[in-house]
Amino acid sequence: MSIVNEMCLDFYACPENEAFARLTISAFILPLNPTLEEMGDVKTAVSEAVTNAIVHGYAMKGGTVRMHATLNSENMLTVDVIDNGCGMADVEKAREPFFTTAPDSERSGMGFTIMESFMDTLKVRSVPERGTTVTMRRRIS
Repeated sequence: MSIVNEMCLDFYACPENEAFARLTISAFILPLNPTLEEMGDVKTAVSEAVTNAIVHGYAMKGGTVRMHATLNSENMLTVDVIDNGCGMADVEKAREPFFTTAPDSERSGMGFTIMESFMDTLKVRSVPERGTTVTMRRRIS
């Protein structure tokens, strides 16, 4: 499986850039002619990962979010959303439905659950005080 396309994008961790990330990943996979469902699923998963980085990783105080994406010769999309924020001590706890580090906000605690349901695989790596990397994969038919 060889890489046929790749992109890397760094952007400021502010809520306005969540839409920018959604549009960027849409443009990246558009040449594969994805179904509306595939496009929506990928955009939603990326949106959730970016929002987590902004809200939880950086606590809405700014920083840099990196989105790195590759497409391989078998139409497998891999997207990494990376932050250098506060990180998580217990990734498994954070992946539980309805768990949130912002209980006083309007957050539902469903971000990882949504990402997992819309992508083929989800991997979360995190180190406290160093940041988090969310890796999502989805085959585009």
